[in-house]
Amino acid sequence: MIEIEIKARADHEALRKTLKQAGAALEKIVEQSDSYYNAPHRDFALTDEALRLRDQGGQFYMTYKGKKLDPGSKTRKEVEVEVADLKKTEEILLSLGFKKTLEVHKKREIYHLDGAEICLDRVEGLGDFVELETLAISDTDIESRRDWLIGIKRDLGIKGELIRESYLEMLLNKNY
Repeated sequence: MIEIEIKARADHEALRKTLKQAGAALEKIVEQSDSYYNAPHRDFALTDEALRLRDQGGQFYMTYKGKKLDPGSKTRKEVEVEVADLKKTEEILLSLGFKKTLEVHKKREIYHLDGAEICLDRVEGLGDFVELETLAISDTDIESRRDWLIGIKRDLGIKGELIRESYLEMLLNKNY
C-alpha cells in the first residue's frame, strides 16, 4: 500500500474546534510507543527506510516504511502487520542483528473527515503536530491525492509549513 501523509505543527485546541465544526468524527485517542530498528545489512538512515514496532494500548504492530516517493509529502510504501507478542518479535529482530535506534512516544487523537484520516499528535520531546493521511489508488494518483490533503489542510486553517521529516528523524536531529 502507498500511504500519502502530510504533517505540520498545529494548535490542537483550535484544531479540535475546527474539526468539530467541519463534522469530523473522532475515532479514538491512543497512546503509541514506537521502537525503531536499523538493519545490519544496510543503514536505513541512508536508504530513507524505517522498521518500527508499535505498542498501541496493548495491540502490537510491525511496520516497514519505504523511501519517500514524493518531494512534497511523506508518501511512501507501507507494509504493516499485527504481531501477537511484542517482546518476542523484538527478540527476533535483535537476534538477526537489527539494532534499536530510538523510541518515539506520542498521544494520538484519530479523526476522519471526507475520507481523510487526521491525527493530532503530541510527541514527547517535540510538541504538537497534525498529520493528514490517505492512500494512493495507484502510483499515478500520488500527486492528486497529496494536493487533495493539502486542500483539506488549508480548509481547516492549518497554517504550519509542511514537514517531510518523520518524528524519528526530528528526534535524531534534535539529539545530535
